[in-house]
Amino acid sequence: MKTMKKIFLIWLLLGIYVFGNSQVITIKDRESGQPVELATLSSESPKAFITTNAEGQADISAFKNAMRIEIRMLGYKTEIMSFAQLDSVAYNVLLKQTGVVLDQVVVSATRWNQVSKDIPSKITAISAREVALQNTQTAADLLGTSGGVFIQKSQQGGGSPMIRGFATNRLLYTVDGIRMNTAIFRSGNIQNVISLDPFATENTEIFFGPGSVIYGSDAIGGVMSFQTLTPQLSLTDKPLFTGKTVIRYSSANNEKTAHFDVNTGWKKWASVTSISSDDFGDLRMGSNGPDEYLRPFYVQRQDSADIVIINDNLRIQRPSGYSQINMMQKLRFKPNEKWDFQYGFHYSEISEYSRYDRHIRYKNGLPRYGEWYYGPQKWLMNNINITHNKNNKLYDQMTIRLAQQFFEESRIDRNFNKNERHIRVEKVDAYSVNLDFNKTLAIKHKLFYGLEAVQNDVASTGTDEDISTGVKVAGPSRYPQALWSSYAVYMSEQFKISEKFLAQAGARYNQYILDAEFDTAFYPFPFTTANMNNGALTGSIGFVYHPAEKWAISTNASTGFRSPNVDDMGKVFDSEPGSVVVPNPGLKAEYAYNMELGIAKVFGEILKIDFTGYYTILQDALVRRDFTLNGEDSIIYDGTMSRVQAVQNAAIAYVYGVQAGLNIKLPSGFGFSSDFNYQKGEEELDDGTTSPSRHAPPWFGVSRLFYSANKLNLQFYAVYSGEKKFEDLPQEEREKTEIYAKDNEGNPYSPGWFTLNFKAMYNLAKNFSVSAGLENLTDRRYRPYSSGIAAPGRNFVISLRAVF
Repeated sequence: MKTMKKIFLIWLLLGIYVFGNSQVITIKDRESGQPVELATLSSESPKAFITTNAEGQADISAFKNAMRIEIRMLGYKTEIMSFAQLDSVAYNVLLKQTGVVLDQVVVSATRWNQVSKDIPSKITAISAREVALQNTQTAADLLGTSGGVFIQKSQQGGGSPMIRGFATNRLLYTVDGIRMNTAIFRSGNIQNVISLDPFATENTEIFFGPGSVIYGSDAIGGVMSFQTLTPQLSLTDKPLFTGKTVIRYSSANNEKTAHFDVNTGWKKWASVTSISSDDFGDLRMGSNGPDEYLRPFYVQRQDSADIVIINDNLRIQRPSGYSQINMMQKLRFKPNEKWDFQYGFHYSEISEYSRYDRHIRYKNGLPRYGEWYYGPQKWLMNNINITHNKNNKLYDQMTIRLAQQFFEESRIDRNFNKNERHIRVEKVDAYSVNLDFNKTLAIKHKLFYGLEAVQNDVASTGTDEDISTGVKVAGPSRYPQALWSSYAVYMSEQFKISEKFLAQAGARYNQYILDAEFDTAFYPFPFTTANMNNGALTGSIGFVYHPAEKWAISTNASTGFRSPNVDDMGKVFDSEPGSVVVPNPGLKAEYAYNMELGIAKVFGEILKIDFTGYYTILQDALVRRDFTLNGEDSIIYDGTMSRVQAVQNAAIAYVYGVQAGLNIKLPSGFGFSSDFNYQKGEEELDDGTTSPSRHAPPWFGVSRLFYSANKLNLQFYAVYSGEKKFEDLPQEEREKTEIYAKDNEGNPYSPGWFTLNFKAMYNLAKNFSVSAGLENLTDRRYRPYSSGIAAPGRNFVISLRAVF
């Protein structure tokens, strides 16, 4: 009996010890009772930050005795409670859904968790709940749901974001804090973002305006930050086993998608595995719109000849289908509260996919190309993320990011009824090291600083194949063999002058180096090597003023830069019929100077409005201009006499615009939101005149009426864009007559358009939901500005999701 009493006492004391050293909070949605995953909890004293797992739970032992714990989640009202208050409600918190908040947690401003109302720049986040409802096919479409990013597509397997009048290599992508841009990101439209998997994305943020202080080269128009699924640890002795399975079908392109991810977590170790497979057929356009977009015929290879085939359905855009697979594996080891080690493996491969805008280019009344497609697009990343929490003289938190990436892309083209096929393959090995630190110098004074090293090794090959004989010979490569490097140090400081007034300033010095070797066997370049070794200094200063708790006025002055990369300096390609771009080793960085003013106010718990105005000047802009090669202004390229051009620091560009947002909470679970963007850009031409900026789309936006209650979410929304008249088209766009409609005078122009759409998501059971939608209800035929392929017509989408 005494032995039993001793055992009981030991277990009782052990239970008291465990309870005293581990306290679990559970956060749920007030309406549905479902767990709220990725809710953030933070406090300044003691300094602590944590997020909830898939069960809406987190261990808040580190918050013990805190007087102010801030609980936030995008789309929910912020709750502020003390540790004692949490104890009084048995550590169970219910969050109320709302869209009228200013204080969501973001990371893209400094790489560290911050409250958005204390940041002088505009940042938009896309919640996981919105991603699930919208059911976007690609990461490019995911960005488009933000209402602040315009998406251009040259083909269905594409998606080139435009932000504040900038695009392509003047925007930056990051994945888990790792730079995705490479030294061959071009000024023409790109589609690298579709390598990312929306299903494996935990959080997406868009930072608007120059972000070069933190992110370096290319961050001129904005930064798109993707955080992938984080392995979740168990809070008990029982392993945590969670995941989801999704299948989806879309009618406009006969899409068939399947996804599976699973998380297994123990107290110190965790793993998450994610696999997605997509198959997209040829895309069907709408029935009501310009006839110029219809596809009357296409090319097939039959009996050693290219044959023009009459299209049996003029709305089917042949060829445009492709398939894709994404895989991700992450491991996490957290031995204690101070250290956190994470390893990530990412792999994406996209099948061959046709560049549709080249297939609708004609010559002498016939298709110009028998073939024009991209080879498989591959992306691989291995990365290690090490975080250390320790209040010492140098930092409170330190993160080390080590990454190795591999990129492969290729282009294959052949003229109509010609036997010579051109194959150009590019491979990039990218390596990067980031050391980021933050330090609270005082209650009102924070410092963020870091170091970065990036290296890109570019290998480019060319092959010419005679398809009639199968003989392959060496051909000119698209790029020189090159090594591009970047080394930087940065610092950003935030100082809370008073309870209502905050200032943030930062600076970065960047040294960039480029060494290239040119092959003169095919083109008579007057050089065989080229070298660059230059520096760039950028900075920013901004202020935030809070006249009241629910009112923020911000202003920000910032600079951004883009260092010349291998694509700028060394590429040979045909930019348009009759023109060829050749290398130019004499380049330097272009600089952007930006000013913006933002106002945001919440009225009660009913209405939120926000407005941002900006003006950006781009100096020494890297643009294509007429050039000479060995004294000649034209050369024979691909059998055609072509005007010689090169990328040069030859222009000044101006972009200005406004971004406005409205969010209204209506009675009985209804709500309304709207985002509107207007931008206008001008670019200096050779003769001193100006032309509209190519990457400043017409005004665009999205307006949503939504309903949420218990297990049901409904959304009726309109997506819209203005017209680009012929006189408003950029000079180079006017020459792309094949992708535009014709006005009454026969000139190319981009018509305005809108679509009406409906989405619904219903939780059939605790772990099972169904989503359905009807996009483009009126079956409108339209092409977003500068796109080479028409958007989907009426599209029925349905998906089934099981969560475990």
